[in-house]
Amino acid sequence: MIKIFTGDDRVRAKKEIEKFLGKKYEIIEGAEINLNDLPSIFLGNSLFSETRNILIRDLSTNKSVFEKVPEYLNTPHNIAIFELKLDKRSATYKLLKGNIEIKDFKLPENPDQKLVFNIYNTAKRDGKKAVGMLERIKPEHDPNMFLGLLASQTIKDYQIKQGTKEKKALRELSKIDLEIKSTSLQPWLLIESFLLRLSSL
Repeated sequence: MIKIFTGDDRVRAKKEIEKFLGKKYEIIEGAEINLNDLPSIFLGNSLFSETRNILIRDLSTNKSVFEKVPEYLNTPHNIAIFELKLDKRSATYKLLKGNIEIKDFKLPENPDQKLVFNIYNTAKRDGKKAVGMLERIKPEHDPNMFLGLLASQTIKDYQIKQGTKEKKALRELSKIDLEIKSTSLQPWLLIESFLLRLSSL
């Protein structure tokens, strides 16, 4: 039997994997598997038992091997596949979903991250509006924590687009970080100035 466990809540996922496999199981790194290994993993017997308990981690990163998993649905072993992220649009996912159990374990969404995302995206179009949004939430937030979340949002933006504007935004934030640590300027003022400048970077 094959089951897939996916998501960023590793603690809950591990508990469910252990319910399925027990406490003792083989661990195989999906990235290291080649096509020739599949018959021995999914169909090969152990010296001590006819049924093996196996955890395969991050198999979908090894695309050519992951695509072959549907061919082994009749495995006599208990095989858990753990994926941090899984492309739900892929043909392999759709085929597996109809035939095996797939459990998703997502961490609860951080409301602060969503808030920062909204302010950051607004600032890319309208700095004044973003500063107005910031004014409303400042009393309940720490500026240094907010800056950290703002930086992580800017990095995500850069990873997706990798444009000149995203590079400039990252440079600006690193300057602000240094200024907060080395000057007596109010952190919120520096963050507001960044939001006001973001649309014109």
